[in-house]
Amino acid sequence: MTSNTLQLAKDLMAIDSLTPNDKGCQILMTDRLKKIGFEVDNLKFGEVDNFWAKRGNHSPTFVFAGHTDVVPVGDNWKTKPFQPEVIDGLLYGRGAADMKGSLAAMVTATEQFVADFPKHKGCIGFLITSDEEGPATHGTLKVCEYLKAQNETIDYCLVGEPSSSKHLGDVIKNGRRGSLNGRLTLIGKQGHIAYPHLANNPIHLAMPVLEALCNELWDKGNEYFPATSFQISNINSGTGVTNVIPGTVEVVFNFRYSTQSTHEDLQQRVLAILDQYNFEYKINWEHSGYPFLTPKGNLVNACVEAIKIVKGLDSELSTSGGTSDGRFIAPILAAQVVELGPLNATIHQVDECVSVQDLEDLSVIYYQILKNILL
Repeated sequence: MTSNTLQLAKDLMAIDSLTPNDKGCQILMTDRLKKIGFEVDNLKFGEVDNFWAKRGNHSPTFVFAGHTDVVPVGDNWKTKPFQPEVIDGLLYGRGAADMKGSLAAMVTATEQFVADFPKHKGCIGFLITSDEEGPATHGTLKVCEYLKAQNETIDYCLVGEPSSSKHLGDVIKNGRRGSLNGRLTLIGKQGHIAYPHLANNPIHLAMPVLEALCNELWDKGNEYFPATSFQISNINSGTGVTNVIPGTVEVVFNFRYSTQSTHEDLQQRVLAILDQYNFEYKINWEHSGYPFLTPKGNLVNACVEAIKIVKGLDSELSTSGGTSDGRFIAPILAAQVVELGPLNATIHQVDECVSVQDLEDLSVIYYQILKNILL
């Protein structure tokens, strides 16, 4: 298992699969899965490569999920980003932590499990996309819709996102917050700055309403989620000169919301606050992800126990961070979903790397989780 995991990780990382391109990563995985009895459906939606692989026809169904695409590399690497190299026990290269290392560990763990327990109960599945780091419109979302139409069910899903903080396995993501974006345009009246009585400054109009939105308590969160947050990311206005009052101001904001709120409720509450003020406005919404939560139960317990056995750690459950493809798998397929992978300290950075020992241990953790669920 040791040499297999590292070698497969390096083989995957040597492919420059910049999102949304796969460039053959999935073939490396499916060729190995076919050899141990998996049936593979290659699913191309738009220009995006995906696959669904399954071994077995009985419940429960345990699925590994992940992505083969990576983000652009940036400049000034100490190594060549698509020529993976081990230096002082660390494997360097784009995708080492996010998430080709996890993909390699998934495959080698499954190979070892099937070799040891060829007549295991239930099913093992793989749901892999090359459209996670980009728009994510033709990847896991489309595969989940396809699987639902085929009456496929998933009981448990482990997404190999880099969840760990300081030590491998110290954090398990058992949920994620929802994400709602708003683009608000306040409409005033343009005019000469020396004659403000002939104009209506939308920046001035925006100040009290933005203060009200920032000070609103949207919810208090719960046992698993922090309180819903409202953050302004962009404010744009003005003509670029000093003597013109602008006619509009655009404010872009985001909610990361808990299961205590819905995106519909948040939209209505924002509109209610805006309508308290005497100005004209337009607002556009983009809902990019529902919150999901997997409370303590079979899947969480299997992961916690596996990490304790392999690493001797007591894992923390967390719903912090951004969104992941779990936001599609959990609501569409009604699956229990967790995220468990290597350290996230270098993801999307120059000199992305992962500990070689962590990769080997991750494969053993995944193997132990398979035992806990399917034996």
